[in-house]
Amino acid sequence: MSSAELFAFTCGRLTIPRGFLLEGAKGKITVPVPSYLIVHPRGRVLFDSGLNLAMQSDALAYMGERGVRGTAFHFTAGDEVAARLASVAREPESITHVVNSHLHYDHCGGNAQLPNADVLVQRREWEHARALPDDDAGYRKRDFDTGQRARLLDGEHDLFGDGAVLCFPTYGHTPGHQSLRVRTAGGEFVLCGDACYLRESLEKLALPGVLFDREAALASLRRFQAMEAAGARVMVGHDPEFWRTVPQAPARLA
Repeated sequence: MSSAELFAFTCGRLTIPRGFLLEGAKGKITVPVPSYLIVHPRGRVLFDSGLNLAMQSDALAYMGERGVRGTAFHFTAGDEVAARLASVAREPESITHVVNSHLHYDHCGGNAQLPNADVLVQRREWEHARALPDDDAGYRKRDFDTGQRARLLDGEHDLFGDGAVLCFPTYGHTPGHQSLRVRTAGGEFVLCGDACYLRESLEKLALPGVLFDREAALASLRRFQAMEAAGARVMVGHDPEFWRTVPQAPARLA
């Protein structure tokens, strides 16, 4: 069975209401915007791509009033995914696949920086995003409808056919959210995206304040718990304390 190498990137940060991440929580929290590079013998895969370059110059102009309300963006030159790839001597043109957990602006905003990549997204997520108005606060068509080939998935998808990189549905945060299981020589990793924001979310089955489907979100958290119990390392999505423990590229995570 093949295995892959895994690298973690921080592609800027956001300051948002804590209640977005934990229902009923007060105050604000500054969270990382993660991305991951998976190097496999048959391709180079990026899991999520961070924010759009346009947001470095004028986030308000790019996002609009609704998009910036309650959020501060910490995204400067060098935080974009193309620059983060340079830290591991990878050209953006070398990326063969982008797996988007979902199509919110902080998870697919860097897609256009990866011109040769196929974009893998769940069909129900793509159709949901395409149906929304252009000024939706979470989805920006300029982030995901970039002219790259979109491979629309229906459920689980073994990217290279060898079990090393597996997309699997984790609905709830959005209608078509997916996560990624990566098998490396150092063990199995589960890249959650926004299906599990915090370690507290995982440990206490604590749901966020904003989501699409509560029951589906709870089922996704339970699946992560089962995967962790079976030995996988669960990489939660936006936990600043957890993220401080994650080796950053150019160091290899596994």
